[in-house]
Amino acid sequence: MKKLNLFLVLILTMSFLGYTQVDAQWRGPDRNGVFPARSLLKTWPEGGPKLLWVREGLDRGFSSVSVTNEAIYLAGRKGREEYLTVFDHQGKQLWRIPYGQGVRGTYPDTRCTPTIEKNRIYLISGIGEVVCIDRNQKKILWSINAFEKFKGEPWKWDIAENPLIVDNKVIYTPGGNHTAMVALDKMTGETIWQTVSLNQPSAYVSPILIKMGKNKIIVNVMTEDIFGVDAANGKIVWKVKYADIQPPTFHEYAPKNNCVTPLYHDGYLFITSGYDHVGIMFKITNQGEKIEQLWINPTLDCHHGQVVKVGDYLYGANWIDNRNGNWCCLNWKTGKTMYEKEWHCKGSISVADGMLYCYEEKQGNIALVKPTPEDFRVVSTFKITHGSGPHWTQPVIHNGVMYIRHGDVLMAFQIRK
Repeated sequence: MKKLNLFLVLILTMSFLGYTQVDAQWRGPDRNGVFPARSLLKTWPEGGPKLLWVREGLDRGFSSVSVTNEAIYLAGRKGREEYLTVFDHQGKQLWRIPYGQGVRGTYPDTRCTPTIEKNRIYLISGIGEVVCIDRNQKKILWSINAFEKFKGEPWKWDIAENPLIVDNKVIYTPGGNHTAMVALDKMTGETIWQTVSLNQPSAYVSPILIKMGKNKIIVNVMTEDIFGVDAANGKIVWKVKYADIQPPTFHEYAPKNNCVTPLYHDGYLFITSGYDHVGIMFKITNQGEKIEQLWINPTLDCHHGQVVKVGDYLYGANWIDNRNGNWCCLNWKTGKTMYEKEWHCKGSISVADGMLYCYEEKQGNIALVKPTPEDFRVVSTFKITHGSGPHWTQPVIHNGVMYIRHGDVLMAFQIRK
């Protein structure tokens, strides 16, 4: 029996490792901010967890890293050019390659987190070039200026989308009057399908995939609409006018400046946006082809730090003004506000091994938080002192290490027991 149990553990471990090798992307394997690390510290030493290494003077970016069992992948900007840099797990640079042009307006640092599938790396540049790089050959296999090709139209701050892989397709949302979303062949870059236009600019939301029954539905948010697309053929199966669902007073940027990736679980879809907008829960039925609004709550109007689900509760930070916000908890099922607590400033949030990792954007404080609906219960905290600029990246956790990117610096912290 012991040998059988050991065999099963080995098989499960090999399956898990194989999965992470072929799928590293924005906000973890399921794009929901949950990282499948285990045996992590439940408290940190005074001053924070051990800093394993720090790399300074890198290409600048707001995006996070993607980490596989082989390497660490980081997109960054130097001048007008954007680069992919690959490191080993000790922080040694292995190789670096330019792949496209950066954002031309304000906040120009790189926004894209690489998507890794097997030996291919997918990125979207700041001007909308969708790029595929071969990991072994260290060269670009194909590059399509999808923004120009599909006559894209972004809103105020250009493009901030992380590529989604669905079967044989890589997904991009150019927006504009020509199309809303397109699917490119992930091997060649050729167009597989394009949706009809929703006649509005793209926002800064990265799409997710919902699998229900026989259907696969891609969900994204533009400046006005939440919409679902049949992954097989590019048909828009439903849309909701998010711009019309709002409190009596809200910021001039709401709802156009949408930045938060949709959060889906077991038939329920949560959408939120900052600037005094609202969080909305929907029920998805009919194998993904029907959407129904369940509840609205303006408390968790997340700016761009994202939200996570732990148990029956939602966690994240809300918008108060441009550089402030509180940390909140909502009941996933009812929308009831469980708490709204002040802690330095709003920021980004991730989950691993049953704990919240909260990274506030103003001063760079990071907290290890016990997820409970009773209170924002900070267990341990420390401050990031390397790098410069806003602390806008998402904490990434892999194999007992937490990776924090701040401007032109990448840090690795030991958080395993």
